[in-house]
Parts: sequence; C-alpha cells; structure tokens
Amino acid sequence: MSALARVRGLVKAHGEPPGRLEILRGIDLELAAGSFTCVMGPSGSGKSTLLHLISGLDEPSAGTVELDGQDLARLSLGAKTLLRRRMVGYVFQFFNLLPNLSVRENVALPLAIAGRRDTAALAVVPALLERFGIAARAHALPHQLSGGEMQRTSIARASMP
Repeated sequence: MSALARVRGLVKAHGEPPGRLEILRGIDLELAAGSFTCVMGPSGSGKSTLLHLISGLDEPSAGTVELDGQDLARLSLGAKTLLRRRMVGYVFQFFNLLPNLSVRENVALPLAIAGRRDTAALAVVPALLERFGIAARAHALPHQLSGGEMQRTSIARASMP
C-alpha cells in the first residue's frame, strides 16, 4: 500500500526558550491507503495536535508532513484547503453539525461546499445514511438526535467521497 500521509521529524512547540513547551517531538509515521489507524493517548498528549498537523489545519514547528505525496509546507492556503477537502474526513469531538440542516443535509454538506450538486454525487447520501443506521432520521435536525445519532451523522459526513 502507498502512503497517503507521511510525517518525518515532526515537532510542534509553543513559546520561546526557556519556557518553550514541546507538544510533539520527533514524530515519524506513515498512514497507508486502505489502512485503519487509531491515535490514542491521555488527555493533553497531542492527539488532536497531530491530526491538525497531518491535515494541514496547523503548521509544524519542525519536520515535514506530506499528504498524497505533497509537502504541505510548500502549498498555499488555498491548495491546502483543496487537498484537505479531497483527502481528509474529519470527525470533530463536538460533531459540528449545522443546527438548521437536517441529517441528510449535514451529510451532503461536503458536496455542496465542493459545488457538486449533480444527481450522481447526491446518490451516495442515502447509502451513507443506511450504512451508519441513520436513514430513518434523515429529516431530523441535530437538536432532535441522540448523542450517538449526532456522532454517526458526523462520521457519515466525514465519509463523504
């Protein structure tokens, strides 16, 4: 399998010496296409920071991050955004569902953002709702969902091709 993401010598630090705080130090890893990777650790250990760096939402203090073979440090903000939109599905801790959109509309949101409103693109939405067991809640608003339903909606949205 080829590497979709490659990290070498990754460092993320805040502040200046002598009070400099290293959040991550010397991280090397490869995430292969088709693989499943779990980032685990106690609260405050840098899990979210690592994911933000890999997805280009944050800049490393040192080291390199490649996503789909492209060095993120060499990309413009716009190019990073397009690459992230194409390559990264993000499930946020607090779901970030839009309160005035239904489950179906929240799941389809990445298509709308990408300007893909064609029938073929939208056809994948019902299949994702079924896959994640939320098809019966397709027209519900987020405030009408249980925590588990909100989480599955967020995961379905992150799975949108």
